[in-house]
Amino acid sequence: MNVLVYLVPAALGLGLVGLVAFLWSLKSGQYEDLDGAALRILRDDDLKDEGTRS
Repeated sequence: MNVLVYLVPAALGLGLVGLVAFLWSLKSGQYEDLDGAALRILRDDDLKDEGTRS
């Protein structure tokens, strides 16, 4: 029963850290462009022209 004195505050602390990290990611714009990364993988801008190889 004495272990709950340590586990409950530890669980609450970790939950608070997770909540703060999530709120920080929202504020810093991590979730602004959800479709951009999905569409960026389909672009072939980084490929060089394969017809000019010798």
